[in-house]
Amino acid sequence: MTATLSRARAGDATAVEAAPPLRLAGDLAVWLIILAELLAFSILFLLFAVTRLRHPEVFAASQPTLDASTGLVNTLLLITGSWFVACAVRAASHHQRLATLRHLLTAQACGAVFLVLKLSEYADKAATGIDLETNVFYMFYFFLTGFHFLHVLAAMVFLAFLSMSVWRCQQVADQHHALESGAAFWHMVDLLWIVMFPLVYLIR
Repeated sequence: MTATLSRARAGDATAVEAAPPLRLAGDLAVWLIILAELLAFSILFLLFAVTRLRHPEVFAASQPTLDASTGLVNTLLLITGSWFVACAVRAASHHQRLATLRHLLTAQACGAVFLVLKLSEYADKAATGIDLETNVFYMFYFFLTGFHFLHVLAAMVFLAFLSMSVWRCQQVADQHHALESGAAFWHMVDLLWIVMFPLVYLIR
């Protein structure tokens, strides 16, 4: 009995030793950028909330002019893009080069439609004479969504670079670490919009 327990404990110890070490998904530098961006947006969200408390009548009159349906479509586009980016990382881990490339391109398409809809929204506001100087609500609206617009664009450039790397390489698994970094950045952009959409468009 004692010998059996000893062998079982030895087997457990071997299993623990054989377990792969935990590692950070993606590059540390990218994660530091993500943390810095999250901090910056958190400060902006806090300023938005404080300003809403100070100018409730301005926010109450201006917020209903935003197209919440377009904002919802944009939310679904970024979430869908996140799903395809995750699929790309998984496909790369299974050495599926063409599937990885296809998922990356689909995610970029989601981002491109997001940008087109956002530009259309800006054009509609400009056509009615609304800009940064109209009032404090629109100042925050254009600044927050414009800053996020640039982040979506940066994420698309990141994915485009990864797509070219996957296209050129023979062993897609070699790009797995870079793909994790790109996925982490895209998911950050997605998360920011998920917070921004109800904060700017919906919450009264």
